[in-house]
Amino acid sequence: MKRIALPCGETLSALGQGTWRIGEDNRRRKGEMAALRHGIDLGLTLIDTAEMYGDGRSESLVGEAIAGRRGEVFIVTKVYPHNASRHAMPTACDNSRRRLGIEVIDLYLLHWSGSVPLGESVEAFERLQQSGKIRYWGVSNLDLRQMVALEAVHGGAGVQTNQLLYNLTRRGIEWDLLPWLRQRHIPVMAYSPFEQGGLLKAPRLVKYARQQGMTPAQVALAWLLAQDGVVAIPKTGSRERLEENARALSRPLTPQQLGELNALFAAPTGPVSLEMI
Repeated sequence: MKRIALPCGETLSALGQGTWRIGEDNRRRKGEMAALRHGIDLGLTLIDTAEMYGDGRSESLVGEAIAGRRGEVFIVTKVYPHNASRHAMPTACDNSRRRLGIEVIDLYLLHWSGSVPLGESVEAFERLQQSGKIRYWGVSNLDLRQMVALEAVHGGAGVQTNQLLYNLTRRGIEWDLLPWLRQRHIPVMAYSPFEQGGLLKAPRLVKYARQQGMTPAQVALAWLLAQDGVVAIPKTGSRERLEENARALSRPLTPQQLGELNALFAAPTGPVSLEMI
């Protein structure tokens, strides 16, 4: 498994498991839980969730899935912007820890920037670190202007990641934000690598994947895994799709293949507003 280093020095599996919309339908719960556990068996030990996902039901499902296996996984969850204040964040964190069934959250992220000043959120994160409730903190969906502002506040340099929408069709961060992050060795967690499934049906990707003897999902993930300092967190509640995703690890793309994909899915030629879903 390729590993990606956080600024603190700890390394994470470059291919993890997302959980958006997992845990929302009890009819799928058994299969989703089995898929998460199988993913851990395959080395996809980073699991990403959020208090927003299913109003906490995703965190609860993750908690059940990792029961008895806490030492094998790196848990990432996210706090709502309106809960990112010095007063509200401790309660939100406690609720997430309770649903997850863990004492310490490995990486706690601000889901997106809201009305709470970044400096106050950083202060709240640091207090949670000092109390032993979280190990590290980071952000999600912050653009370059916001990252510069974060860096300027007291303690802002402690940020460990920026979780962003990034895939073959959403390459806007490559113009300015991604280079800025790389200069500071802050990795990107790429969410929605399949564009909510739409990318897997794109004729140009389907055709290219067939020519390479791969599936569209494997090509999309292999492209992300080839990027410097990027962690991919695809979501699936299917054991079969999970195994398909994991096989992307054994099919690294050559420089020629990367060039061909760059021709099919062009990088930006100018600034692009940060995209998010």
